[in-house]
Amino acid sequence: MSWDHPLGVDPQYGRDMLARIIDGSWVSLLVAGGATLLSVCIGTVLGVVAGYYGGWIDSVISRLMDTFLAFPLLLFAISISASVQDGFFGLDGLPLRICVLIFVIGFFSWPYIGRIVRAQTMTLRKREFIEAATSLGARGPYVLFRELLPNLVAPILVYSTLIIPTNILFEAALSFLGVGIAPPQASWGGMLSNAVDLYTADPQYMFVPGLAIFITVLAFNLLGDGLRDALDPRSK
Repeated sequence: MSWDHPLGVDPQYGRDMLARIIDGSWVSLLVAGGATLLSVCIGTVLGVVAGYYGGWIDSVISRLMDTFLAFPLLLFAISISASVQDGFFGLDGLPLRICVLIFVIGFFSWPYIGRIVRAQTMTLRKREFIEAATSLGARGPYVLFRELLPNLVAPILVYSTLIIPTNILFEAALSFLGVGIAPPQASWGGMLSNAVDLYTADPQYMFVPGLAIFITVLAFNLLGDGLRDALDPRSK
């Protein structure tokens, strides 16, 4: 360590650890944010539709949620990431890996928020303002997107901030296993994987990226708790 390299340098190639931590942060946040956005969009739409219409529509969407929840996501993510490394849909390299991670993590994690939105919708559809809109002749899409969704913004926003840390950890796990973000692009999971061989010599190389993941995940969890307290009318 020195003033020029406060977190030390990579013993293999002499790369500054602080610069690699900063460079790896945008990848983790981009993958986690994109996957969260994808899962929130799918889960919100299907959850609102299932909770409002009920009946066979609710049964079909609920069984679909159960199927996705029972899916071995980690094994599927490893197999997909490993099979499309050479190129897919005209993409290759880092853009391809980022898109694959966003798709796999986001597309298969929507049932978690879908169940929450469905339960909230089933509660709201019996409220007076929904019955008033229906009695005035409002059709289903108008009620869904103009009456129900604005009242679901708070729980969706809070849960979204709690999904992001999970997605950050998932991306780091895939990069640690070698099927996520590939070198030379820095990633926190990849730095942890490289530090395994160096741990006995100097634990610092594992401690630094691990601390970066810990601080980021903790920050988003605290943000989610703060938003929940701020947006919960029963806490005021």
